[in-house]
Amino acid sequence: MSQRAEQTLERLQSLANPQNVAGMKRYGISTHNTLGISIYTLRPLAKEIGVDHALALELWESGIHEARILASYIDDPKLVTDEQMERWVADFDSWDVCDQVCSSLFDRTSFAYNKAHQWSERQEEFVKRAGFVLMAALAVHDKKAPDEQFEAFLPIITRHATDGRNFVKKAVNWALRQIGKRNQRLNELAIQTGHEIQQIDSPAARWIAADALRELSSEKVQKRLRH
Repeated sequence: MSQRAEQTLERLQSLANPQNVAGMKRYGISTHNTLGISIYTLRPLAKEIGVDHALALELWESGIHEARILASYIDDPKLVTDEQMERWVADFDSWDVCDQVCSSLFDRTSFAYNKAHQWSERQEEFVKRAGFVLMAALAVHDKKAPDEQFEAFLPIITRHATDGRNFVKKAVNWALRQIGKRNQRLNELAIQTGHEIQQIDSPAARWIAADALRELSSEKVQKRLRH
């Protein structure tokens, strides 16, 4: 392990807050190898460290929960490989690591759209979640992408709306909502998709549809899209 990695891990250990770990558990966050450090502490630390791909790889290999989140903040998306993404996604064991890595790093790689398609079809809970989190993150962050990229996600969202696993169901819902908030045309298509999902005989599908339709049809969202 490099000296810089050792120093960074020592720094993280010095910021450990065992009281926070109990609180994180209540939110469904894994407490395995967890130090109890908030992302609001990790983000400024990432700025201080700067972009460092080699260090990101070492931090990930440490297996420490917060070191893995920090790795996603300092890695260079241009240097991330397909193999690295597959290695990291296989290690996901908590929704917060999944969400931070997908929305801070993976969505900025050249593989993002392919992985959203591939992972959403996988069975492992956090891999599948990662596919839908990528859809949501791309809808927010990739300002130049054409509507067709997001239209292609809608049938996948419909197909997997029956997955009742909490971490999958919430990500499917998130993807639908973010796509529907992108612009007026996608809003109409997402609402149409929501109505199709509503017709599926599944508690998960009914929840996804009701929650998404409530937001996408709201005056607040409609007003913002009109302007």
